[in-house]
Amino acid sequence: MSQLATRYRDVQDRISAAALSSGRQASEVELIVITKTHPTLVVAELADLGHRSFGENRDQEAKPKALELDSLRPDSSFDWHFVGQLQSNKVKSAMSYAKTIHSLDRSSLLKEIAKQLAAGDAQIDCYIELNLTEDLNRGGLDPSMIKQFAESALAVPGLNLLGVMAVAGLDVDPRVDFEKVIRVSRELREIAPDAKALSIGMSADYEVAIELGATHVRIGSAITGPRGNN
Repeated sequence: MSQLATRYRDVQDRISAAALSSGRQASEVELIVITKTHPTLVVAELADLGHRSFGENRDQEAKPKALELDSLRPDSSFDWHFVGQLQSNKVKSAMSYAKTIHSLDRSSLLKEIAKQLAAGDAQIDCYIELNLTEDLNRGGLDPSMIKQFAESALAVPGLNLLGVMAVAGLDVDPRVDFEKVIRVSRELREIAPDAKALSIGMSADYEVAIELGATHVRIGSAITGPRGNN
């Protein structure tokens, strides 16, 4: 078994253990493997292990990788998740391969998504990304704006609002940040009852995120390893 396969199985086992210890089923947590900076062959090996959900944060890397994977595994279908800050001029491109955008965080981006959805018979799943820091220049919506922004998102035909996404800070206990996300999620569900999903948890903190209710975890290096060591 390759190192990549070993790491992948280990993370799957830890996800299952974290879910079960919290009184949940492993099937309640979807693993999105973040494959940024890694070649398509790494993604293809994960596909051969049975994995289908992958995440990228740069359109210029993600689109050719998605197309190449389709050519390498033409008999399989994959769910691509765009997890990085998305520029409005990249929306059309990202929507050509991504099933889900995790970083909806501003009106200009929402407007462009609405424009692309109106241009064709399309749908897109989205999370509202939250900014949990005091840095207003960092990506993500101010949590206090969740209801106002969500109302605008809910009015867009073809946009399926799944829930909220966030990244825990590097200098704080992730539990503190994730509990903040859960409170905002409750506010969101007051106007969007079906927007229950929580895209929280990365390589360093996914077990805590699962304990607190994560439905989707975005894990990169714990599976893919550092670039060039696959």
